[in-house]
Amino acid sequence: DLVESGGGLVQAGDSLRLSCAASGPPFSVFTVGWFRQGPGKEREFVASISVRGTISRYADSVKGRFTISRDNAKKTVYLQMNGLRPEDTAAYYCAARADTVEAARTERSEYAYWGQGTQVTVSS
Repeated sequence: DLVESGGGLVQAGDSLRLSCAASGPPFSVFTVGWFRQGPGKEREFVASISVRGTISRYADSVKGRFTISRDNAKKTVYLQMNGLRPEDTAAYYCAARADTVEAARTERSEYAYWGQGTQVTVSS
Protein backbone atom coordinates (compact mmCIF):
# COMPACT_ATOMS: atom_id res chain seq x y z
CA ASP A 1 0.00 0.00 0.00
CA LEU A 2 1.00 3.58 -0.71
CA VAL A 3 -0.31 6.43 1.43
CA GLU A 4 0.22 10.07 0.50
CA SER A 5 0.15 12.90 3.00
CA GLY A 6 1.16 16.52 3.31
CA GLY A 7 -1.29 18.21 0.99
CA GLY A 8 -3.22 21.31 1.91
CA LEU A 9 -4.33 24.81 1.03
CA VAL A 10 -1.50 27.31 0.57
CA GLN A 11 -0.87 30.65 -1.09
CA ALA A 12 1.14 31.20 -4.23
CA GLY A 13 4.84 31.17 -3.43
CA ASP A 14 4.48 28.89 -0.42
CA SER A 15 6.03 25.46 0.03
CA LEU A 16 4.71 22.02 0.87
CA ARG A 17 6.34 18.64 1.35
CA LEU A 18 4.36 15.61 0.30
CA SER A 19 5.16 12.17 1.65
CA CYS A 20 4.45 8.77 0.18
CA ALA A 21 4.71 6.01 2.76
CA ALA A 22 4.77 2.37 1.73
CA SER A 23 3.98 -0.85 3.49
CA GLY A 24 4.61 -4.38 2.40
CA PRO A 25 7.65 -5.60 0.41
CA PRO A 26 11.05 -3.96 0.83
CA PHE A 27 10.74 -0.45 -0.51
CA SER A 28 14.26 -0.45 -1.85
CA VAL A 29 13.24 -2.43 -4.94
CA PHE A 30 10.62 0.07 -6.11
CA THR A 31 10.89 2.94 -8.53
CA VAL A 32 8.54 5.68 -7.32
CA GLY A 33 6.84 8.48 -9.18
CA TRP A 34 4.59 11.41 -8.39
CA PHE A 35 1.72 12.30 -10.70
CA ARG A 36 -1.00 14.91 -10.42
CA GLN A 37 -4.46 15.46 -11.77
CA GLY A 38 -5.97 18.90 -11.87
CA PRO A 39 -9.66 19.70 -12.32
CA GLY A 40 -10.79 18.57 -15.75
CA LYS A 41 -7.33 17.40 -16.70
CA GLU A 42 -5.64 14.10 -17.29
CA ARG A 43 -3.24 12.70 -14.75
CA GLU A 44 0.25 13.90 -15.58
CA PHE A 45 3.78 13.05 -14.59
CA VAL A 46 5.47 15.28 -12.02
CA ALA A 47 8.65 13.57 -10.82
CA SER A 48 10.18 10.16 -10.32
CA ILE A 49 13.13 8.59 -8.56
CA SER A 50 15.01 5.38 -9.14
CA VAL A 51 15.35 2.48 -6.72
CA ARG A 52 18.53 3.72 -5.05
CA GLY A 53 17.79 7.38 -5.65
CA THR A 54 20.62 7.92 -8.11
CA ILE A 55 18.35 9.05 -10.95
CA SER A 56 15.47 11.51 -10.80
CA ARG A 57 13.38 13.13 -13.48
CA TYR A 58 10.98 16.05 -13.50
CA ALA A 59 8.28 17.49 -15.66
CA ASP A 60 9.39 20.72 -17.28
CA SER A 61 6.66 22.59 -15.44
CA VAL A 62 8.17 21.80 -12.02
CA LYS A 63 11.91 21.75 -12.74
CA GLY A 64 13.79 23.98 -10.36
CA ARG A 65 10.84 24.18 -7.96
CA PHE A 66 10.14 20.58 -6.93
CA THR A 67 12.58 18.03 -5.54
CA ILE A 68 11.95 14.32 -5.14
CA SER A 69 13.88 12.27 -2.60
CA ARG A 70 13.57 8.97 -0.81
CA ASP A 71 14.47 7.30 2.45
CA ASN A 72 14.37 3.56 1.89
CA ALA A 73 14.88 2.80 5.58
CA LYS A 74 11.67 4.70 6.31
CA LYS A 75 9.94 3.37 3.18
CA THR A 76 9.05 6.92 2.25
CA VAL A 77 9.43 9.13 -0.80
CA TYR A 78 9.12 12.89 -0.50
CA LEU A 79 8.17 15.63 -2.91
CA GLN A 80 9.39 19.02 -1.76
CA MET A 81 7.41 21.69 -3.58
CA ASN A 82 8.65 25.26 -3.46
CA GLY A 83 7.37 28.33 -5.21
CA LEU A 84 3.92 26.88 -5.60
CA ARG A 85 1.66 28.36 -8.25
CA PRO A 86 -2.10 28.22 -8.74
CA GLU A 87 -1.55 25.92 -11.71
CA ASP A 88 0.01 23.38 -9.35
CA THR A 89 -3.43 22.85 -7.83
CA ALA A 90 -4.24 19.16 -8.21
CA ALA A 91 -4.63 15.85 -6.49
CA TYR A 92 -1.15 14.38 -6.16
CA TYR A 93 -0.62 10.65 -6.40
CA CYS A 94 2.42 8.52 -5.76
CA ALA A 95 2.99 5.37 -7.76
CA ALA A 96 5.46 2.52 -7.54
CA ARG A 97 6.77 -0.41 -9.51
CA ALA A 98 9.29 -3.09 -8.72
CA ASP A 99 12.46 -2.55 -10.68
CA THR A 100 15.73 -4.39 -11.17
CA VAL A 101 17.46 -1.43 -12.80
CA GLU A 102 18.07 2.16 -11.90
CA ALA A 103 15.50 4.13 -13.87
CA ALA A 104 13.22 7.09 -13.24
CA ARG A 105 10.07 6.29 -15.17
CA THR A 106 7.65 8.90 -16.45
CA GLU A 107 4.71 7.01 -17.97
CA ARG A 108 1.58 6.16 -15.97
CA SER A 109 1.43 2.76 -17.62
CA GLU A 110 4.81 1.84 -16.17
CA TYR A 111 3.54 1.88 -12.60
CA ALA A 112 1.66 -0.97 -10.96
CA TYR A 113 0.77 0.47 -7.57
CA TRP A 114 -0.99 3.74 -6.77
CA GLY A 115 -1.94 5.66 -3.68
CA GLN A 116 -5.25 7.39 -3.05
CA GLY A 117 -3.90 10.88 -3.52
CA THR A 118 -3.55 14.04 -1.49
CA GLN A 119 -5.04 17.38 -2.51
CA VAL A 120 -2.89 20.44 -3.04
CA THR A 121 -4.66 23.75 -3.56
CA VAL A 122 -2.71 26.91 -4.28
CA SER A 123 -4.55 30.21 -4.07
CA SER A 124 -3.40 33.32 -5.91
